[in-house]
Amino acid sequence: MKGNDIRIGTLGGTLCSIWASFSLGDVAQTALMAVIGTVVSFVTSRLLGKLRKRK
Repeated sequence: MKGNDIRIGTLGGTLCSIWASFSLGDVAQTALMAVIGTVVSFVTSRLLGKLRKRK
C-alpha cells in the first residue's frame, strides 16, 4: 500500500464516522436556524439603515 492509499482510507473512515453521528433532523434544524438567523440579520440591517436616513 502506498502512503496516499492509507491517508485516503483514514480520511474516508473519519468522514463516514462523522456522517453517521448526524441525523437528518439535526441537519434540518441547523439549516432552518441558519435561514432564520439570516432573515433576522437582513431585516435588522434594513431597519437600522432606514433609521439612519431619517436622522
